[in-house]
Amino acid sequence: MENEITIIGGGLAGCEAALYLASAGWKVKLYEMRPGTNTPAHETPYLAELVCSNSLKSTRLDTASGLLKAEINALGANLLKIAETCSVPAGHALAVDRELFAQKVEAAIAEQANISVIRKEITEIPTGKAILATGPLTSDGMMSTLSSALGLEHLYFFDAIAPIIDVASIDYTKIYKKDRYDKGDADYLNCAFDKEEYYRFVDALIAGDKHEAHEFENEFFAGIKFSYYENCMPIEELARRGKDTLRHGVMRPMGLENPEGRKPFGVLQLRAENADCTAYNLVGCQTMLRYGAQKDIFRLIPGLEQAEFLRYGSIHRNAYLNSPALLNPDFSFVNLPQLYLAGQLAGVEGYVECIASGLLVAKCVAEGLDILPEETISGQLWRHLCYPKDTKFQPMNANFGILPRLINEPRDKKEKKVMYSTRAMAKLGVDVQIPVNTEEKQRILNKE
Repeated sequence: MENEITIIGGGLAGCEAALYLASAGWKVKLYEMRPGTNTPAHETPYLAELVCSNSLKSTRLDTASGLLKAEINALGANLLKIAETCSVPAGHALAVDRELFAQKVEAAIAEQANISVIRKEITEIPTGKAILATGPLTSDGMMSTLSSALGLEHLYFFDAIAPIIDVASIDYTKIYKKDRYDKGDADYLNCAFDKEEYYRFVDALIAGDKHEAHEFENEFFAGIKFSYYENCMPIEELARRGKDTLRHGVMRPMGLENPEGRKPFGVLQLRAENADCTAYNLVGCQTMLRYGAQKDIFRLIPGLEQAEFLRYGSIHRNAYLNSPALLNPDFSFVNLPQLYLAGQLAGVEGYVECIASGLLVAKCVAEGLDILPEETISGQLWRHLCYPKDTKFQPMNANFGILPRLINEPRDKKEKKVMYSTRAMAKLGVDVQIPVNTEEKQRILNKE
């Protein structure tokens, strides 16, 4: 009898799992409810649509995101290879033309004879082996079914999306190209603020008219206290924490001196949204502001006074489950051992983390994979989802803080990160030299 599996959800986790299992000889039925049933955040009918940023973060092995990429590439991931074929300029980050990426993922799925794509909303738990990868925007029908079947504890937070502007509307006399500390090919556009401009912008953010949580409530959210995911905090909420919060965070000017060599008071960066660089994303400007307020406030940014918005920022609710209380060590539900959980609904946060989750679940299904070493980011994300802790469960992304400490840790932070990555890859049987370029190594080991 052939190995067969149903995957519900055609996002990053679902597509990664489908491609891996299909290549291992499994017959896969991949269900995606769009476009027949849409969500507040998706704009296309494509599989694997990236709804927030177009960046999959750093590729450098002295970063947690870069290490996670290296780990899952070593484990046989498919989607990162596709992402690399449709990258856009973004320094050391892997950013993609999001529509091209989704189209290429869909093409890869279509070319795999072992995968059948079915465009239909699933509101019941299927019989036989199945992977639930419906994501943070899981339909109310499926959430209701899960509640009844498993008595799940629902956990929610708000997620925000940044605006995208037309490159033709940018005033190039006021902006300049530069990557932070000149690490890269000057792929980012920089909007520099003086002190007066910065505080005027912050004051406008704080006073801006925004959407409120109650506008998004339904029967599953009534009476719930909403929170934000810290790594995707709306820019106006950051501004409310203190008027200098932004210029010490996403708008910090360090390493972004202007062509005359002067350090601005604050800098807002723009990142290419597509391969043709006809559209740019306002980095860090995810927002709950209403559209009219966005137009007025973001036009206060130097160089964007006449900005034409191709997409305004928006807000949507995200759902995740209390996975450690529900899952076996192989990502299957304790009460439904034929059903596995993957992706953001399981409680990982980030594009690459979702790809990793889909891959790990697929390998558990196909190979009975044992838990990965604790020295790896993948292994720690696995433990975060499947092993109960005393603290309240919250979504987790890749970071070096979840790894066990090194023996004889160096004082230099950059050198320590290099050693974390070297150790992790060695645990997976991969010998890496980080970095291979002598000049680059010196830059990493030197404090900047």
